[in-house]
Amino acid sequence: MSSIFWSRLFLLRIILFKNIFVACLILFLALPSSHSLRDSTMGNRSSNLDNDNNISRPIDTPFKLPSPLPTWPSGQGFATGVIDLGGLEVSQISSLAKVWATQEGGPDDLGATFFEPSNLPNGFFMLGSYSQPNNLPLFGSVLAGKDSTGDTLKMPTDYTLVWSSENLNIKQDSVGYIWLPIPPEGYKAVGHVVTTSPQKPSLDKIHCVRSDLTDVSESDDWIWGNNGLNVYSSRPRDRGINALGVSTGAFVASNNGTADSLACLKNVKANLSAMPNLNQVQALFQAYSPLYYFHPDEQYYPSSITWFFQNGALLYTKGQESAPVAIEPNGSNLPQGGSNDGAFWLDLPTDDSAKDQVKKGDLQAATAYLHIKPMFGATYTDIALWLFYPFNGPARAKIEFMTIPLGKIGQHVGDWEHVTLRISNFNGELQGVYFSQHSGGNWVIASQLEFQNGNKPVAYSSLHGHASYAQPGKNMQGNSNIGLRNDTAKGQMMDTGANYSIVAAEYLTIVEPAWLNYAREWGPKISYDIANELQKVERFLPGKLKKAVEKLVKSLPNEVLGEEGPTGPKFKDMWNGDERG
Repeated sequence: MSSIFWSRLFLLRIILFKNIFVACLILFLALPSSHSLRDSTMGNRSSNLDNDNNISRPIDTPFKLPSPLPTWPSGQGFATGVIDLGGLEVSQISSLAKVWATQEGGPDDLGATFFEPSNLPNGFFMLGSYSQPNNLPLFGSVLAGKDSTGDTLKMPTDYTLVWSSENLNIKQDSVGYIWLPIPPEGYKAVGHVVTTSPQKPSLDKIHCVRSDLTDVSESDDWIWGNNGLNVYSSRPRDRGINALGVSTGAFVASNNGTADSLACLKNVKANLSAMPNLNQVQALFQAYSPLYYFHPDEQYYPSSITWFFQNGALLYTKGQESAPVAIEPNGSNLPQGGSNDGAFWLDLPTDDSAKDQVKKGDLQAATAYLHIKPMFGATYTDIALWLFYPFNGPARAKIEFMTIPLGKIGQHVGDWEHVTLRISNFNGELQGVYFSQHSGGNWVIASQLEFQNGNKPVAYSSLHGHASYAQPGKNMQGNSNIGLRNDTAKGQMMDTGANYSIVAAEYLTIVEPAWLNYAREWGPKISYDIANELQKVERFLPGKLKKAVEKLVKSLPNEVLGEEGPTGPKFKDMWNGDERG
């Protein structure tokens, strides 16, 4: 090679090295110092926390019913704002002052917020604090108490620190402290105090309640948890129309699995004066009567009991199956009382044409049957709304990507379904709705309901099975891949407030219809062979899916399998008790 080539190559290397050196020098000069880098990192973290605190969350918007509450008819102690539990007057406080919040953990990983009651009426004292997850609009209350005898309330003697967020790496607006009041002898604490200071709260911050005015409580819905602490809403352990426990609305804290020994209140007077009278019940139902939507493909609608009897329903007697008798329109010839001993049952007409017609029901004449119940020591009113369907259609299952009709499985004569409205006796405000679903169901608080026509909640009846839901959709019973489909959608609608009958209210003078006290089954025992029905379904399925279908059917409750007709509303456990769930 020539000397000219090597000279040029050497010159190129010098130029390349120079460019690299200049680029590195520029990059070095552009970098911040170690202190600046650290400060920048900390600043960004602080900025992120500030941004988290500034993010709008559902709880930042208080929930209100779509329409203002009406003026309720006058009478007794309903909706007066104060209820006397027997020397202890209580008021429901929905004016809540934020004390402490965290922005992570809990439902949807959005954190939770803790409140104390504010703007208490004159003479009333704080009994506990309120908390709820941040993933829901603010909707809650907590009871405050007033001593009307001079010895029902006392200040605590001290506090125990239950938990602190100090030194925890969580998103929070400050450090939070949860305190348990130490009650004097003969008294019990019914709530916690929450602060943002390590100093114990003042002794007059909260009051404890005389023991005889308290009852046993239990944890209910999970609100939030971190580092061994779990926070729950609370409710009386014993619930029903005769139970006297009163929910305070306060949260309960469980630290490392040990729940604090908080009590609920008790209506020692067994006082029903805060329950609505008949005129008030009617006004409440007109305000909150649900709008029931049926699936567009529904074939089996509800009817009135009178229509069912008048259109050929028959009463059968064991041992005399060949001689069924027609039922009087008011059910006066039905056996009364007793138990479900299998001695009697109801069935559809024997004529095929009449049978098919009755199966379809009669939506135009369908009636909502109401049972009015005191709940939580008569501080709430439950309005249980029952619908009767002459026939329950066949079930459908979702197996992976397929929807499979289950033959005759799920079919049965006579189907009773219900929803329950829970209303505060302090002000008449709707708190939530219970949706029954086969052998169970769930409560949906008012802030999560769909409303139409003012404050009327919307309910959806599932296709063929008639389980009740708060929203349209598949509503899977099981998991998302394998389960029973409870499809809901907006087809025909029933305004339950247009045709209803109050059939029972133990605290009022209500003449119960004869059919309500019929204790036997509203349909015959089904004679179909479940194994045979499964074979019909499984013959088109691969082995893996066959086993999945068998497992699903075995897990179905009796209410879905429908092998026996159901008993009437009065003979179900929730008639005198609380709802399941």
